[in-house]
Amino acid sequence: MTIKNFRILKQGWNYQIVTNYKEIALYSYGTLIVTENLNTGQIVLDEKFWNFSNTTAKHRIKFLNESTAETRKKIESGEYEVKNLN
Repeated sequence: MTIKNFRILKQGWNYQIVTNYKEIALYSYGTLIVTENLNTGQIVLDEKFWNFSNTTAKHRIKFLNESTAETRKKIESGEYEVKNLN
């Protein structure tokens, strides 16, 4: 899954935060890690890459404004969806 017709909101040498009219997404090293639906607030994380490396975790923590432990709890409770985004 890739975000179509997006614009870059923030970019570093190894990450991008992009948006279009309906979602915002975090890419780390060119891989889609997490999306947020701007209408519903629903968070979807990539099943394989959401916690792939320390650097990816650092990007995700800043994007979601929560720790890895908090993210895990939300995945386990079903608040966050996890699926293949790539």
